[in-house]
Amino acid sequence: MKIAMLRVGIDMGAGGILGPLFKDGTFEYIPIPDEIGRDERTYGNTTGRHGLKLIDFFPTAQKGRVSKQSIHFDPEFSTFTYGDPTSPKAGLRHLEKGDLLVFYCGLEGWDFKSPPSLYLMGYFEILVAGRAIEFSSADLQSLFSENYHVRHRDAYKQQKEYLVLVKGTSKSRLFKKATCISSTGQDRSGRPLKVLSSTMQSIFGNFNGKISFQRSPTRWVEPAYVPRAAEFIRSLK
Repeated sequence: MKIAMLRVGIDMGAGGILGPLFKDGTFEYIPIPDEIGRDERTYGNTTGRHGLKLIDFFPTAQKGRVSKQSIHFDPEFSTFTYGDPTSPKAGLRHLEKGDLLVFYCGLEGWDFKSPPSLYLMGYFEILVAGRAIEFSSADLQSLFSENYHVRHRDAYKQQKEYLVLVKGTSKSRLFKKATCISSTGQDRSGRPLKVLSSTMQSIFGNFNGKISFQRSPTRWVEPAYVPRAAEFIRSLK
């Protein structure tokens, strides 16, 4: 069994904000912008789990600019798919049935004071993964029709040679409550940096000392920690 960890969702570099964390521990998953403008879903017309439009979580000064901004809704938790054509995510094609793809994101307090931190937000229990060109047309439609990279045919045509697609089983889920995984460390220049907390290192391992999770490629949990990490992830609500 394998476990991969991947940062997703809006952040200061892609969208200009962090997602909102609420006092009761719940959160809103806000996807990154679709800079191409393909998708009909926008921050202004999409309602989140808390009954508010996603645009409502942006600062007033940004609302006019981003209200009609298309959303890159990936991963999506309606049919549990994720797709990415970039080389840093190419390794996800090696995920197999029963493996876990764990998603985390940046959140900060919305209705209470809580500093920006990294939180577990959901996971896929893998049904199948691979390059798009390895799937038949029928499988693409039955398994991945709701994925951003498949539902937009121009994107698929451009990316299919490199596009990796991941499908989760019905056991996959977007958590109701977020679980913090970070603490504040320092980079080599002494500047603050989000790192995997000591508590989470006892569950996921220390990734051979590479505990910076602020801007991180896909992380693969060391085999010795996989059983403990899988039990922990599946225990979250």
